[in-house]
Amino acid sequence: MLYRISNGTVELSGNTILNRADFEIKNKNEKIAVVGRNGSGKTTLLRLIAGELETVSEDGVRSFIAKTGNPTIGYLKQVSFEDSERTLDEEIRLIFRRLLSMKERLSELVALMERDTDERLVSEYTQLEEEFKELGGYYYEKEYDSMLKSFGFSPADRQKKLSEFSGGQRTKLAFIKLLLSKPDILLLDEPTNHLDIDTIEWLEGYLQNYPKALVIVSHDRMFLDKIVSAVYEIENHRLKRYKGNYTDFARQKRENYERQLKEYNAQAKEIERLNSIAERFMGKPTKVSMARSKLKAVEHMEVIEAPEKEDTRSFNALFEPGLTPGKDILFVNALSTGYDKVLSTVTFDVKRGDRLGVIGGNGLGKSTLIKTIVGVIPPISGSVRFGTNVQTGYFDQQMAQYTSDKSVIDDFWDEFPTLTETEIRNALGGFLFRGDDVFKDVSMLSGGEKVRLALCKIFMKRPNFLVLDEPTNHMDIAGKEALEDMINAYEGTVLYVSHDRYFMKKTATRLLLIEKDLVKLYPFGYEQYVTEQERLKALSGKEGQAGEIKPSLSGNVIYSGSEEEKGPKDSPDKDVLVKKAQVSYEEGKAASRKEKKLKRLEERIEELEEQIEAKKSEYRRPEYATDFVKLSDIQKEIDSLEEELLSVMEEWEQTGGE
Repeated sequence: MLYRISNGTVELSGNTILNRADFEIKNKNEKIAVVGRNGSGKTTLLRLIAGELETVSEDGVRSFIAKTGNPTIGYLKQVSFEDSERTLDEEIRLIFRRLLSMKERLSELVALMERDTDERLVSEYTQLEEEFKELGGYYYEKEYDSMLKSFGFSPADRQKKLSEFSGGQRTKLAFIKLLLSKPDILLLDEPTNHLDIDTIEWLEGYLQNYPKALVIVSHDRMFLDKIVSAVYEIENHRLKRYKGNYTDFARQKRENYERQLKEYNAQAKEIERLNSIAERFMGKPTKVSMARSKLKAVEHMEVIEAPEKEDTRSFNALFEPGLTPGKDILFVNALSTGYDKVLSTVTFDVKRGDRLGVIGGNGLGKSTLIKTIVGVIPPISGSVRFGTNVQTGYFDQQMAQYTSDKSVIDDFWDEFPTLTETEIRNALGGFLFRGDDVFKDVSMLSGGEKVRLALCKIFMKRPNFLVLDEPTNHMDIAGKEALEDMINAYEGTVLYVSHDRYFMKKTATRLLLIEKDLVKLYPFGYEQYVTEQERLKALSGKEGQAGEIKPSLSGNVIYSGSEEEKGPKDSPDKDVLVKKAQVSYEEGKAASRKEKKLKRLEERIEELEEQIEAKKSEYRRPEYATDFVKLSDIQKEIDSLEEELLSVMEEWEQTGGE
């Protein structure tokens, strides 16, 4: 166990966000996802782990946080730049100060050992070189290069001052700085936001092999499926742990609900049967004893609670287009798009019923293409032509920043003045604006709420051709699933840009790939596209070639170049210079004692947890259901074991922190 929160309650502005939450990072390289509806407390949990928030006691229940040793915790919001006049390279190299100092000392020792074979020099070199290697000293330059390239920075950007980068670029640099610092517990809050698919896939590979613990909050289901081995869900202010990735979590949650519902219904039916028998025979003298036994059986049953219904509230708008268009929806011919320069030139058409997804790297003109098609910006050259009876509904990703001093209902009503209040409320209700929610000021809505309002307006116009630019940004998973269902049930045609691969996989029937110097139309969806890309990679034989950069099992990026590049060029022959030297006797003895004590305490914690679970299982045995003396004795044993567990955990925490 690396980190644990027990009975953690967090309050903000007098509101309980987390209530007696239990959370644990079980080992030093566990990968955990935290999921839940928007506003459920996911970011609050990350802030608690990062040390920004504290727990509070509630009803005399004590909460505590335990750690093994003193793990470093990295959280993107805590990464800052002290001096904006530093260059990118100067800022990033601050992370490598220790490695650079070690490298310099290794070179000094090499020079000294060439003149003097003193055993103390050899011993120092051996220990320092092992530590340098363990910290990734032979690979950090390649890792640095790989990250800059993967996040879209050029070699020339290294010498730019931080103040010259945009806010989005500075966020990426902060992310790079956090990853390169390799904290023992890495906390990531929506790390795939605003990243293109190629960068997301690179980040997946890196995090899969990250050698330390990872806690991720993300609405990207495919990203979570590929990285995590455990999922915590926050629902009704409580945390529940599931084993496996996101797909495993969704399946287990569904199965748990169905099983508990089945057991609840079976027990309710049995209670009804027993009560019916008791009621029927209670008035008959010869059957009174039997009737009472049935009532006692009901009284002593361990009640199975009805399962809590999952919070699946989301928007819905199953509507039909107002007009049926012709077979041909859109013709794009040699269309060059951009502002001051051409970003891309494309030719394609869209047929009725198509769901065409546009994918590609950032900055290559996907959103610009969408804006050009709907007439927001003029084309540089080429043509756009719509078919007969085509009515377009356009969603711009900037609608999440829309602001108005009006209330939701007034803002919506102004756009549809002929509708009655009932019709307005019904439309807004389908997008979760219910009751007093319709009187909220638009300016006070969250990004996700503004997206729902924009979509409600679009669908109310009943277009037959939806053109959507990043519609899933700001949506939680339930919202994405709702939009997927709506698009798949929609009888019209859809053209959209999205970086959400799972959303693409669920909805797209064709793909348009826009890359630098390449535009390609695929007559199939995202899943087949991935299969095709993997097949082409295998045929090309590019994977594993010399000079390739890829994440290693140690979490470093390995450059598979020549052997001469894998060590300091001035390193002497280790067989001649390097001899193993023993660690100081007293230091080694103290470290050994501490390690043995920690191991003994951890073993005792495991034993106590197993004993507590065994006693709880015994407490639930049917034969003890009416034996209150026995149940009381078992409960006392459980209480005693839990007290000892708390004491041992506190001792373990203090030992680990020494």
